[in-house]
Formats: sequence, structure tokens, C-alpha cells
Amino acid sequence: MSHIKRLLALFCFFTVICVHGANQPNIIFILTDDMGWAQPGFNGGKCHLTPNMDRLAKESLMLTQHYTHSVCAPTRGAFLTGQYAFRNWMDWRSEDFGKPSYLAKLGLSLPSLPSGEETRRIHALDTNVVTIAETLKKAGYSTGLTGKWHCGEWFPENLPMGQGFDRQYGHYAWGIDYYKKTIVHNAPARFAVYDWHRNQEPVFEEGYATDLIADEAVDIILNRPEDQPLFLYVAFNAVHGPLNPPPGFDGDVNDPLAIRDAMLANLDLNIGKIDAAIEQAGISEETLFVLTNDNGPVLEEMSHPYRGTKNTTFEGGVRTPCLVRWPGKIEAGGRHDGMFFIADWYQTFTSIAGAEAPCGVELDSWDMSGMLMNGEESPRQEIVFDVSGSVRLPTIRSGDYKLMGDMLFDIKNDPYETTDIAEAHPGLVARLSKRLKEIGEQRPPLGDKTALMDPPLPYVYGQEESGEIPDWLVERVGAIRASQPQSWQPGETPWPKAPKGAFASKMDGLKDEK
Repeated sequence: MSHIKRLLALFCFFTVICVHGANQPNIIFILTDDMGWAQPGFNGGKCHLTPNMDRLAKESLMLTQHYTHSVCAPTRGAFLTGQYAFRNWMDWRSEDFGKPSYLAKLGLSLPSLPSGEETRRIHALDTNVVTIAETLKKAGYSTGLTGKWHCGEWFPENLPMGQGFDRQYGHYAWGIDYYKKTIVHNAPARFAVYDWHRNQEPVFEEGYATDLIADEAVDIILNRPEDQPLFLYVAFNAVHGPLNPPPGFDGDVNDPLAIRDAMLANLDLNIGKIDAAIEQAGISEETLFVLTNDNGPVLEEMSHPYRGTKNTTFEGGVRTPCLVRWPGKIEAGGRHDGMFFIADWYQTFTSIAGAEAPCGVELDSWDMSGMLMNGEESPRQEIVFDVSGSVRLPTIRSGDYKLMGDMLFDIKNDPYETTDIAEAHPGLVARLSKRLKEIGEQRPPLGDKTALMDPPLPYVYGQEESGEIPDWLVERVGAIRASQPQSWQPGETPWPKAPKGAFASKMDGLKDEK
């Protein structure tokens, strides 16, 4: 823990004395990855693929305006910190600092080590930020993370156990192969890196990542400390790419839609597995259970009827399915149409747990416990999705209106964003543009970003884990690298370049970095 964090703990949390009981529920927060609004059956998807999620919908309060940022890492940062991603530079992903087209947006270039090898600038969630895991841990909770982190993959202080989690399992970076447990590249290096860990040590395990993440969650639930409430963050990598069909898949391996359906069905099966563990442990009535998703899908038909995909701030990129269950405390089968942003879970969990938020910190989080438990109106009237200096288009939702770049939409009357009404409302555009500019000016300095990843192509993520590498890991990664393309055309890379404009999509293959 950093010096600043210790001071915050001393001065802001010293009055918190908590005893596990009825007033401190277990909190289990499931975040799926790239699941579109329309994919679960309860939102119009294929019901035979999501029977567990559909059952949960009947037992839960459904939030119809639950919003996130438009890509993975910013959403995760906002959830963990209660802040808009730009406040701690989590609107930039760690891997962006190894890609020339992203660095160019910041006036930076790829650095080199003394050996002359180009490498990545280290970027991660600021260690001085007090995460929700740290806040709940101070309030007496046992804390665990199973699944995808995506808030830094190198220095130990930036990894989950340096940010408040007692227990960690899964991967640090953006999108692993579900079987091989590797990231396809370490930009600017073009070859695979191993990324599967338990308590921040590399671990070799056979099996499908979605199954393994759920199995770990079940173990944490069934073997939780009896004298502490549990905060469990289950961050599935499903249904994010690559398109790896789950075990038992008997469909067409050349049909990406069939594979996507199978991955969704496997995700649903594993969500059901976690829910069954809650029942087996006998803690359902003392558990606040949340199921939501990090951003929109990669295909617009999966956002239907909303417009857009991940990496855009159209509704389809930022409005996500969300179910909240707490038997006896939250209405089962109900709906709430109030605005809710992913950062709001910070203050909501803090309030429900009887904890205290950190002092002297600019939070963008609202306490939504009254909305969830008493049906009160949402206190939130504004969401800032991106500001100037972010990778994606500056966007703000204020009341019924959303300004997205120079486009204006009436979300109340035109939720599917069919008509740009900016020309008809120049005064509103000017007001929202001014507001967005004012908020964007609150972004802190980036800093010098002189810390570099060395070696530029590690066998495994985690600086300390790269010290003494097991033979099995070297052999496994070496074999995968030998099977990858060994050369590239000038300007081509295995990663797409930075998105541009309102209709950006990064899901269309190789890009030219020139």
C-alpha cells in the first residue's frame, strides 16, 4: 500500500468498526465481457442459451438504464474507484502504451531499452486510488477476485493483491485464449505472453477459462471465512474474443455466430453454477448479487434495438444488461428506469456495507441504495462517458439528452438514436459542450511514463513472476510463439490502430499503424 493510501486509511477509516452480521451482506458482483444488450433471453435474445440468467431476471430488479464506459479497462477502473475513467487515466488501457497510433494521440512515441529494443510504457490503475476492495476490506470484508483484471499487468502494486484483494485468480490483461491462457501479443512485441495466475504466481491449468473462473468463485463462496462478510468480484472474460468454442461444442467451427452462441451458453451455465453455490452455502438472503456487463458487443445486431457497438458511445456501446438480487430487500421481478453508472456501485456498496468512502477524493459515484431497495428515483442526472484527451469521442448524457461529439440525441424520446437533433438545439449543444470541456479540464497530468516493460516480450505477465520462470511455462509459450506468424508486411500489426470518430470499430482485423 502506498504512503498516501496509508494516510487515507488512518485519517478516513479509523472510526469504522464493523462486525459481520445482518447489516453487512455478502456482495457478489459478476461482470461479463462484451455481452450485448440483446443477447440474454430476458432482453429478447435466444432463451435456450440463457436459462440461468433468465431465471435470475425473475428473481431480481432489472436496471434498464445501467451504463458503463464503452470498452473494458475504463469500465473496470470506474467500478473499482467510483470515478470516471479519465480522472485516473483509465480511459487509456495498459496495452495502448505499446501501440504507435495510440501513443501519437498523446504526443508520445515508442521508447527503447538500452539494447535498442522497442518496448511498452507501463500504465496501470494509480496505486494511490482507494479501490472498492480496499474500502470494503477496511470495513471487515474478505475480498476476492476471479477472472479478468485489465487494470495493469506488470508491477505488483498495480496487480489485484496490491489493490485490496486478499485472493486473486485469472488473468491480468485484455483477452486470453480460453485454452492456452495466453495473450496473442505484447504490443509492440508481436508474440504471445502467458497470463494465468493464482495469488499472483503463474499457474498451469488445463481447462476452459470460463469454467475455471466460475469454479474458483464457487470455491471462494463455499470456503469463505465464517467470521467475515465476503466481497467477491467475478470478472468473466466471456464472451470476449478470441472465438474459442467451449468443451463439447458440436457446431460448425467455421461459423462464428454458432461459436458465439456456444460461448454465451457456457457463460450462462457458469453463472448458474455460482448461483447454486450461493444456495448451497445457505447465504442467499444475506447476499447482494449483481450481474452486469462491461460494455457493448462487437456486433451491432447484439445491441438491438440500440445503435452501436463497444468502442462507441452510442447506446449500444454503453447501455448494458443489469440484474440486482437481494431476497427480502430488493423487489424480485421489478424494473427501474433510472440512470445508473458503473461507478455508482462504489458508493452503493460502501453505504450498504456500513463502510466509509475515502476522504479528499473526487468521486463520481452516487449512493443508489434507496433506488435499489426502496424504488426511489435515481439521483443521477449526468454521465460523462469520455472527455477530450480520451481515445474515444467526448460524450455526455445530461437528463434526457446526449451530446456525442457534435451530434445530439433525445434519449428519452429517441433511445435508439435515429435522429441527430443538434441543428435544432444549438443552445443545448453549446451548454453541454461547455460542461464537457469544464469536466475534461479536471483530468490530472499524465506524468512522465518513463517506466518501461523490461523485457519487452516477457514469457509471463508480472514483473516478479518473470524473475524465475518455470520450465513448463517457457516450453508452453515457446511452442505457441513458434506457431504464430513470424513476419509482417511493413506497417501491419496484429492489433488494430486507435479508433477515430463516432463510428469507430476495432473489430475488423489487421490495421496499418502508419
